[in-house]
Amino acid sequence: MHDIRMIREAPEAFDAALARRGLASVSSEILVIDAARRAKIQAAEEAKAAQNAASKEVGAAKAKGDEAEFERLRALVAEKKDDVARLTDEAKAEDQRLNDLLMGLPNLPYDDVPDGDSEDDNVEIHRWGTPRRFPFQPLEHFDIPGVKPGMDFETAAKLSGARFVLLSGSVARIHRALAQFMLDTHINENGLTETWAPVLVNDAAMYGTGQLPKFAEDSYQTREGMWLIPTSEVTLTNIVAGHTIDENYLPRRYTAHSQCFRSEAGSAGRDTAGMLRQHQFEKVEMVSVTHPDKSRDELDRMTACAQGILEALLLPYRTVVLCTGDMGAGARRTHDIEVWLPGQGKYREISSCSVCGDYQARRMNARFKPEGGGKPEFVHTLNGSGLAVGRTLIAVLENGQQGDGSVELPLALHPYLGGKTTLDPFGTLI
Repeated sequence: MHDIRMIREAPEAFDAALARRGLASVSSEILVIDAARRAKIQAAEEAKAAQNAASKEVGAAKAKGDEAEFERLRALVAEKKDDVARLTDEAKAEDQRLNDLLMGLPNLPYDDVPDGDSEDDNVEIHRWGTPRRFPFQPLEHFDIPGVKPGMDFETAAKLSGARFVLLSGSVARIHRALAQFMLDTHINENGLTETWAPVLVNDAAMYGTGQLPKFAEDSYQTREGMWLIPTSEVTLTNIVAGHTIDENYLPRRYTAHSQCFRSEAGSAGRDTAGMLRQHQFEKVEMVSVTHPDKSRDELDRMTACAQGILEALLLPYRTVVLCTGDMGAGARRTHDIEVWLPGQGKYREISSCSVCGDYQARRMNARFKPEGGGKPEFVHTLNGSGLAVGRTLIAVLENGQQGDGSVELPLALHPYLGGKTTLDPFGTLI
């Protein structure tokens, strides 16, 4: 959500920033509604003042025995009371119109975000590792012989439909080991606080992080009106919703391993093979709540935390800055980390780290009290995958595959697998 005072003071700059996202000018519409709202509020205040003044004079007219003046003043009090109620309701209606309009607008990109229309305009800022050269044609994860016994799409489709998977045996164990390794790394090395939170949330939580109102079709809603989280960004960020915290409480850095659910609306025909794009998946999420002066540096820190997981697993990757046309609605700047998948012969997204500024904080009314005193300010929020567990599983399997159908597993995972080092061609950990 945006600061209406900023729009009043610099409407052209606001429109110019939205134009970088390909949106038409909207400040004039916002300011018309804002002016109408403020006029209604002022008129209601003036009517209330007139009501109060007339109320004081009613008793004096009665005491003087001036019935005509008494009746006139009493009628005026009733009239002004009705005016106050009507104008207050009209002001609330204009305020709701303004709120709905602002809630539906995306965040403003930072000046250093590259302009562009699609992923083709993203800018690479970092690359690590060299893709392995295979003496054979590398397979996609679901075709590797050692993986097939533990990755069942047919049974999952019978149970739930397309874009679900049933993991079992050794593959399920590797998947679990990856999540545990990620959590331990973020907790023990990166200083994040482990959190376990609900995967069902209410409307307010989804509004707070920006999934509602515009992106409702991307998520699942229960018959009772609750929402299945698309990522634990929703729950972790909303921990501070409605609070005014002390500045010395910042930064707050959270991590959680959770199930995530996305309808993948509008993605028909994309990545339908394998488990790259699923309706139900797991992620280890990172969320930071910071002082406004520290949020840009926190983005680089969060990105490094996610990159460190890939480096520990010896997975080649590259990091790109998303252009204005490819960036999520709530972000001011986003770093996507893309891991090398030899089965596809390309880099694919495995983490997206974004700084949102005060966009989510305004929606959630999350503030902090400056140490030196003064008016409370909105916090800044950030979120990032650290990492998407299923996609990391894909990367580990494809990068570690051998010519005989087995998979050599990264050294970092060996302690989480009871010392096992390899998935053999028949799907057994050895």
